[in-house]
Amino acid sequence: MGWLEIAFTAAGLLIGAVSIVTPFAADRRARRSRRVGFRKQMDIAIGHHGQTGADDARLGLFTDLPEMRDATLVLLRIENDGSRHVDTGDYIDASDLYGLTAEFPGRSIQALDVTLPEGHANLSGYFERRPGLLIEAPGKLRIPKVPLKPGAYYKILVLLTGGNEGDKVTVTGDIKDGTLHENHSLTPDEKPPVFSSRARWTTVTLGVALIAAAALPLFTPPPLPDDCESGRLRLTGSTAFAPVMRELAEKYREHCGDGPRITVAARGSRTGVRELALSGAESGSTAGVIAFSDGPRPASYTRLSESRIAVSLFTLVVHDGVRLGDLSVADVRRVYRGEVRNWSQLGGPDLPVVLVSRTSGSGTRSALTARVLAGADEPPASSDDCVNRTARTTARVLRCELDSTEQVLDTVAHTPGALGYSELRAASPPDAPKGLHRLTLDGRAPDPDRLDAGGYPYREIEYAYTYGRPPADSLASSFLSYAVDHGTGKGVVATHGHLPCGTPVGLRVCGKDD
Repeated sequence: MGWLEIAFTAAGLLIGAVSIVTPFAADRRARRSRRVGFRKQMDIAIGHHGQTGADDARLGLFTDLPEMRDATLVLLRIENDGSRHVDTGDYIDASDLYGLTAEFPGRSIQALDVTLPEGHANLSGYFERRPGLLIEAPGKLRIPKVPLKPGAYYKILVLLTGGNEGDKVTVTGDIKDGTLHENHSLTPDEKPPVFSSRARWTTVTLGVALIAAAALPLFTPPPLPDDCESGRLRLTGSTAFAPVMRELAEKYREHCGDGPRITVAARGSRTGVRELALSGAESGSTAGVIAFSDGPRPASYTRLSESRIAVSLFTLVVHDGVRLGDLSVADVRRVYRGEVRNWSQLGGPDLPVVLVSRTSGSGTRSALTARVLAGADEPPASSDDCVNRTARTTARVLRCELDSTEQVLDTVAHTPGALGYSELRAASPPDAPKGLHRLTLDGRAPDPDRLDAGGYPYREIEYAYTYGRPPADSLASSFLSYAVDHGTGKGVVATHGHLPCGTPVGLRVCGKDD
């Protein structure tokens, strides 16, 4: 909240807290009953002089607010003028959250404020937290069940439009073993002249302050939430994790407003990490860059600081013409060693094996090598177009390399006998292209909800790298906290088929998957 808002609010509370009448004397005839009294301490027109039928002599304060031309200001006082304590359970009906109802027939409520006398500040919670004051209809106000010890009271200042000053105001409700009644001051403070000219202008100033305080947020940009930072940030690295990066960036901007500027430029895990390390070494800092990687950084990049975001799941995919649903890890290794050249060797159709792979900078490929192929690399590329063999090649199987997950999936879907790999979400309906299906490994399917039990091998930790530890007040630090700890951030990660490291299960899996 800005200083101007604070000044307006403080002025409104200060003026509204000034009482112009003294408390009523206790009704001694009802000492054994609970008594809650109400009275209208003020009902004043603030858009004109209040004479019905007379010319509208504007005060000049609502020139730009014609809808406030017939505004009135009413001050209600609710008090315990008996000798017994009134608790929240003494309001009937006990099943309702509200104890009293104030009605202003013919008028519409525009703004409210509650003032509490010194010594009764403990009552503020009943108005500031649920259920609080509720405008149930244009002229109907529900008041929560507020405990009142003898002599305690609170005031409600109501800004209204429509109707006239002096129109009837009612307060209704039931009190167990007691009464709700309209009481009257011992002094003639409800008969003209109610206020002096100075008092009238003070009241008008209060109304204007309330309106200005309510309208101020409409004309000033809201402050950033406490967990947000502004600035520029570039997300790079894993193409498999790129859909998560894009949605995280979008959700973070929705949460934080227009302050942050976040772009996504995925070029592969190793490429993104290498560029981050090299540019950081040259400039000494890349505070506005985060590189995501399917797997850990090379050991030589010692200046990079890591954050574990999720456990990413990957899957093998084959063309639909290969009518197999499961392969053993041992058979997968045989395929990539070139020992299986035709799917008929594994009980499939008579089709030659075509390996559709990623380039060497891919984290998805690195995860396959480390987690499924036991560290053995894929055979050399033997085709430039995934259809024809390169001249003079001696490779046992036809194998091509592509730059992105999307290219791999599209090629597998259109190439008979093709085998490829992808992150889980991109290879699953409805995102996956038609013409391919996923394979299970040793009968185990990629399931983020069952990772804690182990078994499925084709998985890897998704890391986020920065050059050095970003400052706590930087956009990079705030974004990483949002991705790891914020509920929405973890939800985005889980929606894309990954296990967030910020969950209880994710903490265990991310900690042991080294």
